Amino acid sequence: MVKHQPLQVYEKQVFVSFVTGIYGCRWKRYQRSQDDSSRWECTWFVILCSSFLLLLFWAYFWLVAQNDFNEFNWAVYNRSGEWKDETIPILASTTVGFSYITFLLILALFHISLGQQLNLYWVHKIGVLALLLTTISGVISVDDIWGDEWDIILVSLQSTAPFLHIGALVTVTAISWLVAGYVVRRERSNFQVMMLLIYMVVLLTVYLAPLTFTCPCIMDRHSLRLRPDVIGRRGAPMVAPENTMVSFNRALQYGASSLEADVTISVDGVPFLMRDRTLKRTTDVSKVFPARQYDDASFFNWTEIRALNAGQWFLESDPYWTVETLTARDRGRMGNQTVCSLVELLRLAAKANSSALLKVRRPPPEHPRYRTWFMDALWAVQKAGITQKRVTWTPDTDRGRVRGLQQTANEKLSVEEMRQRGLTSLTLHYSKASTKDIQEYLANNVSVTVYPVNEPWLYSILWCSGVPSVSSDAPQVLRKVPYPIWLMSRNAYRFIWITSDLVSIAVVIGIFGFQNYHMIRWRMRGMQNYNPEQIMLSAVTRRSSRDVNIMKEKLIISELHNGLSSTEELCLYPENGYATYSHGELSH
Repeated sequence: MVKHQPLQVYEKQVFVSFVTGIYGCRWKRYQRSQDDSSRWECTWFVILCSSFLLLLFWAYFWLVAQNDFNEFNWAVYNRSGEWKDETIPILASTTVGFSYITFLLILALFHISLGQQLNLYWVHKIGVLALLLTTISGVISVDDIWGDEWDIILVSLQSTAPFLHIGALVTVTAISWLVAGYVVRRERSNFQVMMLLIYMVVLLTVYLAPLTFTCPCIMDRHSLRLRPDVIGRRGAPMVAPENTMVSFNRALQYGASSLEADVTISVDGVPFLMRDRTLKRTTDVSKVFPARQYDDASFFNWTEIRALNAGQWFLESDPYWTVETLTARDRGRMGNQTVCSLVELLRLAAKANSSALLKVRRPPPEHPRYRTWFMDALWAVQKAGITQKRVTWTPDTDRGRVRGLQQTANEKLSVEEMRQRGLTSLTLHYSKASTKDIQEYLANNVSVTVYPVNEPWLYSILWCSGVPSVSSDAPQVLRKVPYPIWLMSRNAYRFIWITSDLVSIAVVIGIFGFQNYHMIRWRMRGMQNYNPEQIMLSAVTRRSSRDVNIMKEKLIISELHNGLSSTEELCLYPENGYATYSHGELSH
């Protein structure tokens, strides 16, 4: 009787097949290799890492830039002439691209940890390169259209830096497993030393990063000032048509202490509320006066302006995806809104015991009210019957003619310049208002209003900075922030910082020690129990069937020398990858 027994049985490696199959389309064992990756594949790994970091930066930018989505759409509208939410396709493509790159990077890291050769599939190479080029072009486009918005990244770090530090700490600690495996399991080389030094520098940088943080909300709770007042910027434009009476009423309902509006002077001297240079976006002027839809709004008379509908556009375009939340009654009211005059706004403010912040746009030189626009606006204030102290005026020109009214500057000035101009308040963009500047202004009795503030995280850091008031497009959101979203004492944060660093150091040392100990034991065991049968045939690079069979025959012959009797028969079956033996002669 012939007795057969396999010399080598391959264990199924489902996880390895999954990793190498998706990453490099290498589903079969013989397709995989544990040799060093080629320089070309290492280059693609660097490109993959660079794409991930760039997309991480890009995704973070759009995450914090939600505060200014309205400003972005308005900037695009001023260039294209068409109003639509351009952020939706950007957010969708960024989410898909970032998820794809992250998944590929995780697979690549699994390759390294499993000792598998990197071999990115050509389809993935095209995808990675396309995403990299698309993201670069997006960064260039945003820098051209919306270049000032990059400042929000530095501003947001005042709120997110402590949490990003913890995330970075966890990441670099986890990467120590790969670094330790690469350094310990291979022969010593200059490149290994360089990689270890780079990793140590990065690790040290992450450990000491909190020394550079400036977070207003790391403070004593007893030092927290009163909650900043919220000014309804053009009312509540995310839930009602901007600069309309229903929008201003909504802002007051949501707790706004003041109302802000953009004022334009009509051709017959009536101040009315309009943000844009034209009437095209927020009225139906293209239907009523199609030949004049691109004309400057100030060249219409009040009768013509009053005949326009200023609410239907909001229901049709749904610029903030909020129309579905409105009742049928609210939609009916908004659909019948007309352009609001300055007198109507001021009367509403007086009735609600509120105040008003007016941004008056001076007409162009060819306008008939070019020289009298100032008096037209003052006449509207007097006609409304509101106390002049409740009206704040910008720009701060013609100071001598504005008696009794509060004036504010919309540019950053020193305290000395404020005194020379006789100003006691500033209206600044949030990117221009640092915590240090705010404290200096408040110490010299200068009131500061910061705009636009639409997200709770920005409202919180300004609250911690001591800002007395903010201008917001979303009073309905800020009313839900009764307290800063996070507040921590300095001692508590120092404890968390030092403790997390010490835990990370202990874990990194433990990983390097474990990898080194494991490698020493593996080498010692390998020297004592060396057997050619234990060689992984699947680790050989792809060869022809003949070459593989020859190597298997050599393995079998080596096994003969290790103790098989001469009367046993060895049989090799190339078609199934197994070698067997039986009594008799050697057969192939």
